[in-house]
Amino acid sequence: MITGRFRGFEVETDSDGIAVITMNEPERLNGTTQPMKRDMTEIVTRCQMDDDVRVVVITGRGRAFCAGDDMSGKPRDWTEAEHLMPPLAPGHRDPIGTYEGLRTISQSLNLAVRNLDKLTVAAVNGIAIQTGLSLALACDFRIASSDARLGSATLRFGLLPDEGGHALVVQLIGLAKAMEFFMRKRIVNADEALELGLVHQVVPPDQLMPTTMELARELAGGPQVAMRMLKRSLYNAADATLAQAFDDIAVRTAITDHHPDAREGATAFRDKRTPKFA
Repeated sequence: MITGRFRGFEVETDSDGIAVITMNEPERLNGTTQPMKRDMTEIVTRCQMDDDVRVVVITGRGRAFCAGDDMSGKPRDWTEAEHLMPPLAPGHRDPIGTYEGLRTISQSLNLAVRNLDKLTVAAVNGIAIQTGLSLALACDFRIASSDARLGSATLRFGLLPDEGGHALVVQLIGLAKAMEFFMRKRIVNADEALELGLVHQVVPPDQLMPTTMELARELAGGPQVAMRMLKRSLYNAADATLAQAFDDIAVRTAITDHHPDAREGATAFRDKRTPKFA
């Protein structure tokens, strides 16, 4: 079972197979660092390979989900945190270093979350800016507190949404809205984010985690093989031709139709009972 305290976050996995990753440096608005991103990428990889994990929830502590990269340069006290990954060279010293650093660290975390076969839910408790926005958008579901604010606004500093947030926003809300969102440096409140399509649901702050965990338990109780196959087919369909998407779902159905969950689903329907999926 995956649990523990790591650099910038902690993890707890419950008996339903729900792994909750909580960014736990509220005094720094859960700003991300290289060690934090590398350790979180490793945890996401472990979630992928651990059969006890069925759903992953990502959230933050305090008034921020994640306010982007920590630019303060101040040292962290990680003496009580487990260090999962060794340090790398700082990067960003020249153009190729910036390219390699983004591809290897910042973008790798978001890709790891998006590529996770198991379903993911972002509980956006507060500010989600730049890296924080991209991390939330990489998840499959997003539930936001009414206190949340979401945006990129990198152009305010003459920078780009280099961690891949631009592509995630285009996927979710379309090119025209994404153009306005980024070029006008918008930071939107929770209701505006819901209207745009950046989040699925907005709830009062005290209902954020109960609502999130209710959804996570629903997802964890479903037919995991079929759900993971369908998740990948849906993302593939967004980029594929119609013929490719049809073929993709046919190949996956050849697996799921012969899985024990399919027999259990049919038997439970005939018996008029709730199915018990593996």
